[in-house]
Amino acid sequence: MIRFLSCIACALMISTTGFAGSAPAVSGSAPAEIKPWDKGAVEFETGMLWKVGGDTTFNYRIIPFIVSWRTPEWFGFHFRNGSALVVRQKFSMMANYIETGSENRYLGLSGGGVIEWWNPSATWSVFGSAGGGVGWLDAQGVPGGEGQDFTLNWYSQLGISHTLNQNWSVNASAMFQHMSNGGQTTPNPGLNTLGILIGVRRNF
Repeated sequence: MIRFLSCIACALMISTTGFAGSAPAVSGSAPAEIKPWDKGAVEFETGMLWKVGGDTTFNYRIIPFIVSWRTPEWFGFHFRNGSALVVRQKFSMMANYIETGSENRYLGLSGGGVIEWWNPSATWSVFGSAGGGVGWLDAQGVPGGEGQDFTLNWYSQLGISHTLNQNWSVNASAMFQHMSNGGQTTPNPGLNTLGILIGVRRNF
């Protein structure tokens, strides 16, 4: 009887050890949270730009439609309180409807950099952007208008962005834009505009 009870006890010990060894391991740390700047993003912006300078005699008013790609973080600084200062790249396609002015439309490409400061909870940011590129408009060949179809452009932008969820955010900004042909024609009536943009952004 004693030998029988000893065999049962040994069997129970072996089976208990087997079940304990098959228990799933508990992870030592939670997965790192994905931040808005860790992903690339597609952005759409529109608004209104008004002439604030330049040699053209026309009083331009422009409605821009801009689609941009923001890369994930290029480099940056991440602080102990959770806030971050990051630099990203931005590439844009623009289609400007010239509501008042010599021309009617402008199609352009541009590229530049974006500096973003994010609060510790990554729910909103302040950003600045600057860059330039090339474009084409329907020059009319009238005095005071643009001298040719091919133009150069550069811009600067300052705004704020609010995160709605992990994928979507909205923003508002002030934008300055310059268009001219780089002195390729005489005269070269450059156009400076300033205005307000609103936009929506989707992270991928």
